[in-house]
Amino acid sequence: MKFKLLFSYFSVGILALIISVAILPPKISGAASTGITISLVPENPAPNQNTTVNLNSYVENLDSAKIAWSINGQILASGVGKKSFSTNAPSTGGETSVVATIYLPSGPIQTSITIRPSMMVMLWQADDSYVPPFYKGKALAAADTEIKIIAMPEIRNGSSLLDPINMTYAWKKDYTNNVDGSGYGKNYFVYTSDYLEDSNNVSVTATTLDQTRSANAYIDVGMTEPKILFYKNDPTFGTLLANAFSDTHKITDKELLEAVPYFISPKELRNPILTWNWSINDEPVTLTDFRKNLMPLQVKEGTHGTSKLNLEITNQYKIFQTASKELNIEF
Repeated sequence: MKFKLLFSYFSVGILALIISVAILPPKISGAASTGITISLVPENPAPNQNTTVNLNSYVENLDSAKIAWSINGQILASGVGKKSFSTNAPSTGGETSVVATIYLPSGPIQTSITIRPSMMVMLWQADDSYVPPFYKGKALAAADTEIKIIAMPEIRNGSSLLDPINMTYAWKKDYTNNVDGSGYGKNYFVYTSDYLEDSNNVSVTATTLDQTRSANAYIDVGMTEPKILFYKNDPTFGTLLANAFSDTHKITDKELLEAVPYFISPKELRNPILTWNWSINDEPVTLTDFRKNLMPLQVKEGTHGTSKLNLEITNQYKIFQTASKELNIEF
């Protein structure tokens, strides 16, 4: 009787165990345990931009595994070795969760990634590059110029635009992390251009404090050579910036010539670190006026010919910021 009772309990236990095993769902494990990684290209897509989701693993052979891709529970693509899937990012403020189900010999696993579109605008300015008043162009950067770059991320949470100040910024210059320039609220980056390079590449990634949203962008800032243009300084109308002299200029009486440098630093032309070396027919000319960019010219009565006027401007502390200009004066 005891044996029958024991057998009954044992039978019920076996039945309970079989039922328990039968109702277990398929094994779903994390990507970390199988060495499977999932990534986006581009990493931070813009709204509605075509985006590719990639799978990679150094542990599992994904080329022989069936992989199904789904969005919002709907399978949109599947196939053996289908390690990538393309879709459009949602509009501004939206998010899309992409789920990959990988059918391995040990059982199916899932991994997912959420696409949150963002935008980033980067603007740069040469802080100490000189251009004349009312100049319509941009002050360009020369070698050893101080450059400031502003990052303006547009990251939304639904319809709310997140404050760029409440983000962390990771800056890189020429593909090298800049630890000092990075950090919380540092949406600007200041550096000095490299005289050994034709341009500098600066990139930044802005990330929300909860690290769920980010935006990145890069910009190439090219270098230019400082230059000098000559203009007529009119006693009534001032500097006639609309009419720069060509390589040859003819005068008939008195004239005040004004030299205007472009893209040299500092912005204050009277700063003593700038040296103005004038010469006429290779003979140095010393100006007594404190405005070293003005050269008075006068034709002696009864003389005719051509003289060679030359100006070289040098920054005493930035040897690579030198500009020169030659002008033939006919009289």
